[in-house]
Amino acid sequence: MTEYRHEYKYRIDARQKAVLKLRAQGVLERDAHAGPDGAYLIRSLYFDSPEDACFYENENGDDPREKYRIRFYNCDTSRISLECKAKSRGMTKKTACPVTADQCRQFMAGVIPEPVGAVSPAQAAMFTQMRLKSLRPVVIVQYTRMPFVCDAGNVRVTFDDDIASSNGIADFLQQEIPLRSVLGTGESILEVKWDELLPSYVSGQLALDSLQWTSFSKYYLCRKYNCYGGVRV
Repeated sequence: MTEYRHEYKYRIDARQKAVLKLRAQGVLERDAHAGPDGAYLIRSLYFDSPEDACFYENENGDDPREKYRIRFYNCDTSRISLECKAKSRGMTKKTACPVTADQCRQFMAGVIPEPVGAVSPAQAAMFTQMRLKSLRPVVIVQYTRMPFVCDAGNVRVTFDDDIASSNGIADFLQQEIPLRSVLGTGESILEVKWDELLPSYVSGQLALDSLQWTSFSKYYLCRKYNCYGGVRV
């Protein structure tokens, strides 16, 4: 993805989630990348500066801002990507490039590795920016995502459940890691993304005007509630 897109997030409870999933199924298609149950697991390692600039930019609602993460799916470490997610004027853009498991381990150790082999401009730029900003790994974020898509407007609607965090950076590539939940029982995050136009039948079916919009990212929530008592670590 290289262009800026609209992205709205909503914090929903278990009742809302059950109703909205049924409504989404009525107007949207299942994402072909999802598993037999319609979902997949996402695990990300987020980075921040020594001054926690990303955390405070999110808390303050700064615009523009960006954050870096390493991500893989369904505990499959054969495909790992480094991503930069930028936000400007309320819209988002994601730039991604592949990294090897060895490079990932260097990132986990707080070392920005040198690019190897054929390097794309995106990869070279991300590595350089991470080095200039002295970014280091700070938290693991994991959740289960159920995605729906629509060709009109390139719409993507996702339900993110079981959002949890871990400080165990060294365990990032392990199959199983200890985690702590960051939302209340039954709570989820609904995300709605689109290009130029969100079809009215989608927004109407999901009754977006009646939902609780949130500006905080999963990264922010996991840093903020990353230990008992809601104290950031």
